[in-house]
Amino acid sequence: MIREGSSESLLLSIKSIDQVLIECKKNMSKTFSMSLLLSLCLLLHVFQAKCSSPLAPALYIFGDSLTDSGNNNNLHTLAKANYKPYGMDFPDGPTGRFTNGKTLVDFLAQFLGLPLVPPYLGLSVDQKFKTITGMNYASGSAGILLETGSAMGVNSALQVQIELFQETVNLYLPKNFKTKDELLQYLSKSIFIVDIGSNDYVNNYLRPAQYTSSHLYSPDQFASLLLKEFKQHLQDLYNLGAKKFLVFNLAPVGCTPAIKIRNNITSGCAEDVNQLVSLYNMDFHSLLQELRTSLHGSTFVEGDMYATINSNRNPSEYGFANGNRCCITSNETNQCLRDGPTCLDSSTHIYWDEFHPTQQANLLLAIECFYSTTPCTPINVLQLAKKQ
Repeated sequence: MIREGSSESLLLSIKSIDQVLIECKKNMSKTFSMSLLLSLCLLLHVFQAKCSSPLAPALYIFGDSLTDSGNNNNLHTLAKANYKPYGMDFPDGPTGRFTNGKTLVDFLAQFLGLPLVPPYLGLSVDQKFKTITGMNYASGSAGILLETGSAMGVNSALQVQIELFQETVNLYLPKNFKTKDELLQYLSKSIFIVDIGSNDYVNNYLRPAQYTSSHLYSPDQFASLLLKEFKQHLQDLYNLGAKKFLVFNLAPVGCTPAIKIRNNITSGCAEDVNQLVSLYNMDFHSLLQELRTSLHGSTFVEGDMYATINSNRNPSEYGFANGNRCCITSNETNQCLRDGPTCLDSSTHIYWDEFHPTQQANLLLAIECFYSTTPCTPINVLQLAKKQ
């Protein structure tokens, strides 16, 4: 029995997470129980809640619909999730999150001892001045390139998101700090999560009738273009004060229900699509390594989205029954039909709709990335938060 308030027990529990997760994966295909992971998650969260302060002062989020917490509610776009059955398992109901409950970054915020990160575009001016625990700039359908996702309507591309963060740093945050040095110290200890790029394929390169990118660039050239732009955006964040980064590569989008349906694949994945994404991922690792060296004082944690739960090559390995979508979706948007039916047990599914993971899939990735040595390397998020 672990005694409450025992720091030694907390350290022991964290050190043993890797072994627990290994055992969970070993046995899930035989006797799967998501409640085991939930119990583990809640146990660790109880310990962290007893800490005198959060593990990081703030969490800043940049990305697409995988991490959007409601920004697109305020934009003229088809990429919205502020209606049921989205949010059916979220305490406040539909909020604009593209899943049935919490996102990956919601869980990471909780593990850090922080409140859920509010959407920047959903805050009033007064709230922006007062919010110092982080903001979420992510936007559904957005990409690294400005034109990505534009066929669905307006979104905040990564460049726009960083411009909004610059506005935060220059206008809103200074009111909360006595000196510029105090503000810079705060930013250097905060964690910056960047998870974007899949839409540059799904809602750009793979739609030749709507976008010119596949006519202008070979697969190799397009991957290089994305990485060049992405590198500049990460450098921009660093120049604004960011030092601690968690950056994700691209998931195997060829395994998503939407791409499989589009390519008439009944089993396995669209390997030609995954090969496109792999071209990006192959150089993504070296890009982060280069930034670690060139950006003094920075720490880049690499999140391997490709190798984890967003792939349904072998769902049972992660305790999921299948990789099919959980809700009935629209042919136009690949999103859940408003007030449409859903599967009986979302905990057995990787995907909530055609592209987005279920809350359970998000939880599993969050637990592993926060406490384990994989899929986030070379250190996990807990170690990133504690890093001086």
